[in-house]
Amino acid sequence: MFGQRKACVRIVKGTTRDAAGLREAADRWHRDVAPGARGWLGSTGGVTDDGVYIGLARFASEKAAHRNDKRREQIEWWDRTSALFGGEVTVNESTDVETFGHDGSDQAGFVQVLQTRVRDREAVRPFLPQEAQDTLARLRPDMIGGLFCVQPDGVCIGVAYFTSREAAREGERTEMPPDYKAWRDEQMAHFEDDAVFHDLHDFWLHSP
Repeated sequence: MFGQRKACVRIVKGTTRDAAGLREAADRWHRDVAPGARGWLGSTGGVTDDGVYIGLARFASEKAAHRNDKRREQIEWWDRTSALFGGEVTVNESTDVETFGHDGSDQAGFVQVLQTRVRDREAVRPFLPQEAQDTLARLRPDMIGGLFCVQPDGVCIGVAYFTSREAAREGERTEMPPDYKAWRDEQMAHFEDDAVFHDLHDFWLHSP
């Protein structure tokens, strides 16, 4: 769903009581708006059990994302879709994007989003060194891959794609080797806040 290339990710977050309506809106975007969205690489959207919606749309570049914003089809779609939210909807974007594993996958059976804030970006570039990725690939086959997006204000959004919710829960109990634990503990010192996890039990994935 996501290619290994420089990209711009648009991140939308809000609350809703109409997950089904947002799913239908996402399908409508894919059917009616996506064909003219040059540079669009894929989208992930979903709603948690307590009504938090998180959506990410990835474009090949910032220019491609902004070009799509100006399209009549996009403006009309958003005017209609925004009525499905309650309260404030935040829209942010990031051009500081890293992928890991097999990136996103349209075959994922479970998606989890984490939000935190990075204190020293350069100290955790990359977020997952190759050694850590190799360890995860060996010990966490439930984790297909994912991406990290850092916004200009330091807010970090991570998305992980799993084979299933049950496999992910089982994988969380995997005993990781000491060198991986030491790396993870050192890395966490570069983040300001405890990560907030959002499990997208009702989610949808689209690709060009």
